[in-house]
Amino acid sequence: MNFMNQAFLLAKKALSHGDVPIGAVIVRDGKIIARGENRVQKSKNPTLHAEIVAINHACKKLGTKFLDDCDLYVTLEPCAMCATAISFARIKNIYFAARDEKGGGITSNAKVYENDKHLWKPAVHQMEEYADKSAEMLKEFFDNLRKKN
Repeated sequence: MNFMNQAFLLAKKALSHGDVPIGAVIVRDGKIIARGENRVQKSKNPTLHAEIVAINHACKKLGTKFLDDCDLYVTLEPCAMCATAISFARIKNIYFAARDEKGGGITSNAKVYENDKHLWKPAVHQMEEYADKSAEMLKEFFDNLRKKN
């Protein structure tokens, strides 16, 4: 199963309810155990990013607060809030499609894990072969949003 493609399906789901098209899946032992899409607009809650939604589902399913044997696949580089939540959940690996030069919290902008005092540092991997697909989806979303306003 292609986990990043599953994350993109969730990004499309977010788009369908007016949210920024970002999707995330959490994988354990080669199987998806949790899914999440942005729900900020739908739920009127600024903390319901795709990563947070997926982490909440995974913790509930596993009955634990730590996901140290899990990997996260997400269509956009996590922001600082999500990067910190990922650290607190002790996720082993992060795989993301596109960098977020403006709001990214890992390789761009905030660079949360570069602080040596951070409690848990997941391994971070950009899946560059998906970067253009993610960037195009986001560009189209924001272009359409600007046209409406």
